[in-house]
Amino acid sequence: MVSEKKFIEDATVKLRISRYLEKALNRAGFSRVIIQKTPMITRIVVYVTNPGRVIGRGGQTINDLTETLKNKFHIENPQISVSEIENPKLEPRLIAKYISDSLERGINARRLLHSAIKDVMINGALGAEIIASGKLAAKGAKARQIKLRLGYLPKSGDSTKLVDEAKITAYPKYGAIGIVVRIVQPGTKFPDREIREIELPRNIAAAK
Repeated sequence: MVSEKKFIEDATVKLRISRYLEKALNRAGFSRVIIQKTPMITRIVVYVTNPGRVIGRGGQTINDLTETLKNKFHIENPQISVSEIENPKLEPRLIAKYISDSLERGINARRLLHSAIKDVMINGALGAEIIASGKLAAKGAKARQIKLRLGYLPKSGDSTKLVDEAKITAYPKYGAIGIVVRIVQPGTKFPDREIREIELPRNIAAAK
């Protein structure tokens, strides 16, 4: 019972840290964080598009971040390292954030999602799904959902662990919109099938 409670507490702390870093490093192009706890240290790897914003001049920003994690989350010996994202077009959170920002600027939702999923697939993804739910039209329109899915995305079993996912909420003038982005990265191996090259539907291929 004690070990189960500790496991739950650790998972909760990791979620809180992830949400904190998501806000604190938003301008650095935060995408995701990996947290590994060892007997001696807690290793925290932050993936961003702009590592310089995380490190800061003379390492001051990353030092301040380390102290915050110590004091706010009571983590002993946090070791933060920063990794630059190789391809932002394959990062679910960055795609979701781009969609969110675009919707808040009034960009047409359907055209936007078509263009976004096209970008993901032409960058080598084996599968992608983008869902936008909520007030997708002008004031007074009913809430609805746009769901686009291409390639292979497992929906059950252990294979779902191989799918990267992000969820963000956009807040345009006419109401909240929930955005979900799921991506199967290039080179992902599934035990039960071989993924072939995906041909884009005509309407997606024509998206700009």
